[in-house]
Amino acid sequence: MAQEHREQWGSRTGFLLAAIGSAVGLGNIWRFPYIAYENGGGAFLVPYLVALLTAGIPLLIMEYTIGHRFRGSAPASFRRLSRPTEALGWWQVAISFVIAVYYGAIVAWGLCYAWFSLRQTWGDDPEAFLYEDFLQVAAAPGGITNYVPGVLWPLVGVWVLVLIVMVLGVRRGIEWANRIFIPLLAVLFTILVVQALFLEGAAVGLDALFAPDWSAITDGSVWVAAYGQIFFSLSIGFGIMITYASYLRRRSDLTGSAMVAGFANSSFEILAGIGVFATLGFMAVASGIPVDEVATSGIGLAFVAFPQIISSLPFGAGLFGVLFFVSLVIAGLTSLISIVQVVVSAVQDRLGMRRVPAALLVGGVIAAVSIALFPTDQGIYLLDAADHFINQYGIVLAGLASVIVVAWVVRRLPMLEAHAAKTSVVALTWWWRITLSVITPVVLGFMMYDSLRAELAQNYEDYPTWFLLTAGWGVAGAALVLGILISLIPWKNLPSEAADADGDGPGAGTAAAGETERGR
Repeated sequence: MAQEHREQWGSRTGFLLAAIGSAVGLGNIWRFPYIAYENGGGAFLVPYLVALLTAGIPLLIMEYTIGHRFRGSAPASFRRLSRPTEALGWWQVAISFVIAVYYGAIVAWGLCYAWFSLRQTWGDDPEAFLYEDFLQVAAAPGGITNYVPGVLWPLVGVWVLVLIVMVLGVRRGIEWANRIFIPLLAVLFTILVVQALFLEGAAVGLDALFAPDWSAITDGSVWVAAYGQIFFSLSIGFGIMITYASYLRRRSDLTGSAMVAGFANSSFEILAGIGVFATLGFMAVASGIPVDEVATSGIGLAFVAFPQIISSLPFGAGLFGVLFFVSLVIAGLTSLISIVQVVVSAVQDRLGMRRVPAALLVGGVIAAVSIALFPTDQGIYLLDAADHFINQYGIVLAGLASVIVVAWVVRRLPMLEAHAAKTSVVALTWWWRITLSVITPVVLGFMMYDSLRAELAQNYEDYPTWFLLTAGWGVAGAALVLGILISLIPWKNLPSEAADADGDGPGAGTAAAGETERGR
């Protein structure tokens, strides 16, 4: 089948909104505030900013440049970069598949809780409501024995929406969805933060978050936490930014776009920190307990702590709850759309499929697996294990491997730097090569070592070993093995780089096409 011209963003603004939408996700709202609080409060912003400048933005620029230079999905772009690196691209596609499968379930929970907020359906015990009444969680990990209709139908609705966006394509689907969702998210969350700042005790929460503990800066674990947060929050390491950048026009400001996306993501994280801790301060004062006893993160923050807070608000409880959970849903949806697009783009390139059949095939398979596993009494166990291991030993390891391979094995940083310099306003200098070839590999390598050391000392969450070997280690390992195996299958016809609408595509693609032939 003849390959279509590669789709393109309608404008740079559309690309930036999509990139920001991918980066701004659930972790910005329920992970960053607690990480900052636990690692020096206001002092944490120093290593956090250093991590953004020395790892986050440099990695974004690298992924933008790979996608923009080689005009393909993650596997196609890595193959054009150097034939043996194709496995990295398929590994990232497999990681994205796993994340998409469970990410949709969390979005569906948020959708339900936006509705529950109107009447505070969770009652006096939000924790029991979440695990027993809503999710109907089994007593221990095991076989699926029960389906939960209250989760099933919202999850079906989430996947229908995602499929519609996927079918409509990059410009009419993904770009327009983010043009609506990102401004809406900014407005809703700003209203939420303003409302939180007027709560009694808000100042106590903000003081707990931002009061600097300068001694923390000398603690190596704080720096590792800062780099980890930047890495996880910018959608680096699983093919999203390579894929998104491949739809840019030839004349695109890559370094400037990376800086805008990076700082926008961090700004939202700080805004989320203000909103979350102002609210936790209210809860602490109302309950007469210290902030450290109510501060938490993840599912516990979103679906247990916040419902408790909403129920005790003196005014506007329903509005506050709807604002929070709709914001959570929007942040999750924009990230989910970007994750699914990684897989869709790879299938299009690999099989020469058009957008609609590829979107329906990929989206349908991901949705089917998601719907089969997560609206069940085992859903949260599967989600927890898969999320932990695919993040720690999928995304981080894939990111580390990508940096080492590009910088040290195939030595393509100078070529990528030259390409970025052709169209970017902000020129790259020696600092970009140093950060990617030295600082980032060292930090990510230490993160991997430290994580493995803790992992091997005790079973994660004290789950049974058999369960972790299947739903945890097994899932992370399968993504790597699958990536390698797919890369060994010969391409019948690796598509040439698509011509751009501005007319300079074919000429610009000649060099890469030559590299592809040599790579075979």
